[in-house]
Amino acid sequence: MKPRSPQYIKMSQATAISLGLARGWMYRGAVNCCANLLVHYPEGCSANCAYCGLAKKRPGLYEDKSFIHVDWPIIRMDSVITAIRQSPTYVKRACISMITHGRALEDTLHLTRQLREHCTLPVSVLLAPTILKKDNLSDIKSAGADKIGIAIDLATKSLFDRTRGSGVGGPHRWEKYWEILEAGIDIFGYPHVGAHLMVGMGETEKEMVNLMERLRNMRVRCHLFSFFAEKGSAMSDRPQPPWPTYLRIQLARYLLEETSLSGREITYDYHGRITGFGLSQHRMREVIRSGLPFMTSGCNGDDGKVACNRPFGNCLPQVQQWNYPYALNEEELEAVEAGVFAEGA
Repeated sequence: MKPRSPQYIKMSQATAISLGLARGWMYRGAVNCCANLLVHYPEGCSANCAYCGLAKKRPGLYEDKSFIHVDWPIIRMDSVITAIRQSPTYVKRACISMITHGRALEDTLHLTRQLREHCTLPVSVLLAPTILKKDNLSDIKSAGADKIGIAIDLATKSLFDRTRGSGVGGPHRWEKYWEILEAGIDIFGYPHVGAHLMVGMGETEKEMVNLMERLRNMRVRCHLFSFFAEKGSAMSDRPQPPWPTYLRIQLARYLLEETSLSGREITYDYHGRITGFGLSQHRMREVIRSGLPFMTSGCNGDDGKVACNRPFGNCLPQVQQWNYPYALNEEELEAVEAGVFAEGA
């Protein structure tokens, strides 16, 4: 019998390295501070998102498909628990990601209970809203999860439908995702609900800022990703967004969530590109030089720092950084400062 959850689970390559279950090293000594886990079934995910490595119609056996450009080895859950119990002190959280599969909810509840019973790490769950009812969120919280995330990903309904719903023969619906997101706020409260957002899917910078402000007003935290095409996916030929675009969106997220900035203070050009944030030149440089807006945004550990730091999850670090999983050095800060308002991008 092929391995499947809940006896087995997939683990990101970076997590396997951090937990001593695989050999390797990461650029600039980065470490993965979250044990990123993914439920696994040989028949795979029933969704067909155009940009996802796990898409139903992506060629190849499901168990061999990469996700976010890296391998996810299949490991027995009892071995995972042992490794987490012996993990380095920098590992501050565990996260279970669901897929769109009929058993995913039941098995995620079981796995969450296992982690909470045998390990001391707080547990997040990345939900698959299409297979959930509102009441299921209370079950997930009762099982021991303290945070949830939902991959809204797209800035507009039309882009969502085109890449995740009817446009690709997929089961996901924009309205369902927002229904579960709103229920999540009711049950988990602030700051325990996050929304994954992907920059570079055809939206304007203004559309992404509008979405982030809507989420901020709902008291949902934004976790940013850059589009990074998976080989063999329906969007494999699409390039990443311009780096300055991503830097500006990162700045907007930081200022909306961490300061009193209102979306009305952000200005745009004719193409919907950000031209200013309503800050003085001195204050702008101060925020940029802190480096904080450009570090990975994700669920925090018990120490209040980002634990889900996803090292190099959407970039090749030796080519170009996107989400920095560590404090930026002087060379990186200078590049970011030059890139934010680079002309023609």
